[in-house]
Amino acid sequence: MTAAVAIRGLEKSFGTLKALNSVDLEVQPGEFFGLLGPNGAGKTTLISVLAGLARADRGSVTILGHDVVSGFRDARRKLGVVPQELVFDPFFTVRETLRFQSGYFGITKNSAWIEELLVSLDLVDKADTNMRALSGGMKRRVLVAQALVHKPPVIVLDEPTAGVDVELRQTLWAFIRKLNVAGHTVILTTHYLEEAQALCGRIAMLKQGRIVALDTMPRLLDRFRALSAHLRAPALPEQWANQASAHRGDTWTLPLKDYGDLERLLTDCRLSNTPLTDLRLEATDLEDVFLRIMEAH
Repeated sequence: MTAAVAIRGLEKSFGTLKALNSVDLEVQPGEFFGLLGPNGAGKTTLISVLAGLARADRGSVTILGHDVVSGFRDARRKLGVVPQELVFDPFFTVRETLRFQSGYFGITKNSAWIEELLVSLDLVDKADTNMRALSGGMKRRVLVAQALVHKPPVIVLDEPTAGVDVELRQTLWAFIRKLNVAGHTVILTTHYLEEAQALCGRIAMLKQGRIVALDTMPRLLDRFRALSAHLRAPALPEQWANQASAHRGDTWTLPLKDYGDLERLLTDCRLSNTPLTDLRLEATDLEDVFLRIMEAH
């Protein structure tokens, strides 16, 4: 099966800064793939190379078998990119913007699809409004519609929900999930790690231009799986007090190996007549995994 995106030995430098350093990566058709990393890790540079906006110094990138340099036209037709920046033409309405975007790909008779995009992204009421009169959130919706107007099989979302409201997030993710179920490949970069954990089946983590982690979501979480108990009590049995990772007043944080540890903690508190006034459990999430992997590299 031809990979949706295949990256081989990709390198890109800006002066003395190596933005991408020997990146190898494959994303399969139909995946919902997360590309994560701190600011300056190389995510946007990688997307720019994918979209043909930047030329790599070394290596190759193909989109469904089409090289982004030698087969740029075919590769670009297969790709839809929602950029991080709000870039728009202030002289056209929303509907005109989508029609012009269609024209860039040689598509002239797709009014039905444009209307579906307007409905799916809740833009119907703004369809005949000039772009410069839209709020930031509405402009973000139009950028998503522009990226999808030519029905690309591969969709790249670069921080699509940065600075937008909850309603747009829900609308956007419902629509993107629908496209993914229909077979579209989705590549997401985001700083909202709870979104990545809920949506992505596989994750790559970048740091200083290198991939430092690449695995499925369940295996990444299993690598660092643990429990933390946050409880309030005037004191704890000595053996548990010594294990506390944090203690302030009557608030304690205890790392636990498993639920058996939790059962033993509660038994010891009961036997020692230690009153617990509050207890909250936290399981390892993607944010924990991300921080630990970044610290390890």
